[in-house]
Amino acid sequence: MPNPTNINLDYDYPVQIGEGIYWIGFYDKESGLHCNPYIIVDGEEAVVIDGGSRPDFPVVLMKILRTGVAPSSIVALIYNHYDPDLVGSVHNFESIIDRKDLKIISDASNNMFIRHYYVKTALSSVGAMDYEFKFSSGRKLQFIMTPYAHSQGSLVTFDSQSGIVFTSDVFGSIDKNWELFLKLDENCHDCEDQQECMMGKSHCPLRAIYQFHRNVMTSEKALRLAIKRIMALPVQMIAPQHGSVIRDAKDIQYISQMLASLKGVGIDGVSM
Repeated sequence: MPNPTNINLDYDYPVQIGEGIYWIGFYDKESGLHCNPYIIVDGEEAVVIDGGSRPDFPVVLMKILRTGVAPSSIVALIYNHYDPDLVGSVHNFESIIDRKDLKIISDASNNMFIRHYYVKTALSSVGAMDYEFKFSSGRKLQFIMTPYAHSQGSLVTFDSQSGIVFTSDVFGSIDKNWELFLKLDENCHDCEDQQECMMGKSHCPLRAIYQFHRNVMTSEKALRLAIKRIMALPVQMIAPQHGSVIRDAKDIQYISQMLASLKGVGIDGVSM
């Protein structure tokens, strides 16, 4: 498996995060909200996960082409929820892929909203698919529901072959000091102060992660359930739709524990 570092990355190109798996997002230096579409290539087939907004589509498409993938080989578009930063470009994808057997996959409660993006393709529900998608090779993608993290039909997508879980908003952040791969200092695992860095650093990526979840998730209970279901998987890497990819086992464990115990999330942070 490739192990790129942030130092040698060119964000104008796709970045391989696993065998046949690429980040194809738009790097916006002025924005703290970075969107991370991904593509999984398996033989002659490809699947795009959380394809991105309509304004980002030209950049995303260029990165797909730079992986060597022809749009016509994309057999499915998977959406972990229905927000426009994920689904806004779905009609663009339909047009460029142009195949009658294309699948657009999400939860049924999401599909009620996705159809309003001028979708022509019949929408597939993860429940009707027994919560999995199979490539022709037999490779499986598993869908795990994470309700109200942050919408009713929110889910994550797990690739059992690579151990990468595509977590949508869970484990995400809004941070102008963005890098594709997150690597915490060893001392961060002992930090109990969410306001001040024990090492005196001016920037802490964890604060951005915590604040994002307080603002975006509906409640502490919903976030705990999402973390519990994600961490029940044999996770090797976390690839969120916002923020940075997390691939260090200690970082994954620490951040998941902190999020599971996070206070002031969503409605639980509102004073009565």
